[in-house]
Amino acid sequence: MHYDFTPMPQRKPLVWPNGKRMAVILTINFEFWDKVQESDKPYYPGGPGIVGGNLPGNVYDNPNFTWREYGQRVGVWRLFDVFDAEGVPASCTMNAKMATERSQVIDAALERGWEIVAHNYVQDELLTDYMFDEATERDVIRRTLDTYEQAVGKKAKGWLSSSLRSTLNTIDILAEEGLIFTTDLLNDDQPYLIKTRSGKPMVSVSYTSEVNDFSFLRQGLSVDTGLQMFKEQFDWLYGESETSGRFMNIGLHPHVIGQPFRIRAIRDFIRYAKQFDDVWFATREEIAEWYLQTHQDHIEPPA
Repeated sequence: MHYDFTPMPQRKPLVWPNGKRMAVILTINFEFWDKVQESDKPYYPGGPGIVGGNLPGNVYDNPNFTWREYGQRVGVWRLFDVFDAEGVPASCTMNAKMATERSQVIDAALERGWEIVAHNYVQDELLTDYMFDEATERDVIRRTLDTYEQAVGKKAKGWLSSSLRSTLNTIDILAEEGLIFTTDLLNDDQPYLIKTRSGKPMVSVSYTSEVNDFSFLRQGLSVDTGLQMFKEQFDWLYGESETSGRFMNIGLHPHVIGQPFRIRAIRDFIRYAKQFDDVWFATREEIAEWYLQTHQDHIEPPA
């Protein structure tokens, strides 16, 4: 994996399809956690817990497991209702065990024609566990992609690693497995090309760990200050997009934003962004496919 360091001022203007100047990606993460692991090491849950303290993997953590399961039983359906009412699509990430253990959620997203992005096998397994074992990392990725194809009915085009914990081999493996984009890299407001050892290009369509409903937990935000965070991000990027297109991603987790006292933040943000005719509610696959066709007009290789 290699990408050129091309600062924003050295790029040509980026123009989105149909004259749009800004893309908004609303990411809903469909994530399953195992109740226990066959390990006495600390359990890594892939996100903040509602009750502190690290239990070993082979000890059942009831409050944190059932809090996350609230998102699957209740919160995600509240999100479906909001997105349906506002008429906008989501770009959903899905770990493989979500497809096998909570298939009703995946079926509901597919019925709406929403994008599904492969998101590891299970949330508490990190690819960085296999930093020095590429064969095992590839096996995890292949098992994930096989389950994805069975659940979604087509091959995956993109990937998000659990907790964005990828290795230096991950993107090369993904390219060799036929994918065209990754969302692991947090370093841009525009898509860009990643070079791989196979010669197959990958597009980076960045996720965000900051403009994310976890910020409500990490930073103690209220529904109004969370909404303000979303709007501040949008307004600044929209201003910059007058000269070159930008994208904005919001990361959403049904057990967090799907709580009744938080969900108004995403509903009201959607209503705000819909007021702008030149905003594109996009999927990552749409962005990646378009960029592979047009990137030569955007970033030139360094001299």
